[in-house]
Amino acid sequence: MRRPTLADVAARAEVSAKTVSNVLLGRPHVSAATRAKVQAAIAEVGYDVGHATSQAGRGLASGRTGRIAVVVPNLHQPYFAENAERLILALAERGFTSTLRIAPDRAGERDAVLGVTTADVDGVIICPHHLSDEILAGGALRRPAVALGGAPIKTLDCVLMGEYAGFVAITRHLLATGRRRLAYVWNGPAGVVPTGDRYAGFAAALEEYGVEPEPSLVANSSDWDRRASGYEAMAGLLRRSGPRFDAAVCVNDTIAVGVLKSLHAHGIRVPGDVAVTGFDDTDEGEFTVPSLSTVSPDQGEMVAAALRLLIERLDGYDGAARQVHTGMHLVLRDSSAPA
Repeated sequence: MRRPTLADVAARAEVSAKTVSNVLLGRPHVSAATRAKVQAAIAEVGYDVGHATSQAGRGLASGRTGRIAVVVPNLHQPYFAENAERLILALAERGFTSTLRIAPDRAGERDAVLGVTTADVDGVIICPHHLSDEILAGGALRRPAVALGGAPIKTLDCVLMGEYAGFVAITRHLLATGRRRLAYVWNGPAGVVPTGDRYAGFAAALEEYGVEPEPSLVANSSDWDRRASGYEAMAGLLRRSGPRFDAAVCVNDTIAVGVLKSLHAHGIRVPGDVAVTGFDDTDEGEFTVPSLSTVSPDQGEMVAAALRLLIERLDGYDGAARQVHTGMHLVLRDSSAPA
């Protein structure tokens, strides 16, 4: 039988999950009426208060705040917005409150991880865009911090998504449908050979099928966080080479959404003329026209792993930085159907 969750309590009491968390932690700013309503809902759904407050309660007993910073580069990229929500709700399930911070550049990410802008929390979970060992060089962690996604960092606990495996799988899928001229749409500068696990997986799958990557079919965008970048990258590729390709493998869903619109604007049918794929399995991919085939990096597994690493640090683990590799699976929709 499923254990009642904090979300069940919130729904029964008709309040937010954060309000339930505040009641469980004994926060003073909750009104008496709301507190009574939440306590009644806890009893009605049979919620295990002891289980929920065990982690946060130990922290409060030792003078902690019971609050965790969730740090993302922006909220206009659905991947970051959706993962921020997952983290906040998962932390609430464990009796923690959250504070959401935006770190839009390298300095912002460094300051968040090293505690310059997060001095009021017990720990940090960051979904990084720029973070690296070089950026953190010379700094000392003031509180536990975990990186969720992004590149491996030797000095920090990290949860690493299945980028390489995901791009091998989605590229194999396209090749299995008979596509052979695959464009790659990414966020690097023009004239530069793509790098990273995503391109490595793409290239590995092409090699399996005896297909050579074509440098002329690399589409470059200035920013992988905006749909307009995907639109512009595809428009530029069409200006240079025309529709000489039968698939567009996009570095993420946001870029893919822009690519879909650009192809439509140029009278190119998806998937009839060109198949399109993304990565991240963000919610909007289900509602594009056609719906977007993508790779899910199993965000729920990633969030659970990040919380486990952070809580172990809060509970006293003081060992070397750890890396957890999570899985992935394909989400195949209309945009990559056989031509």
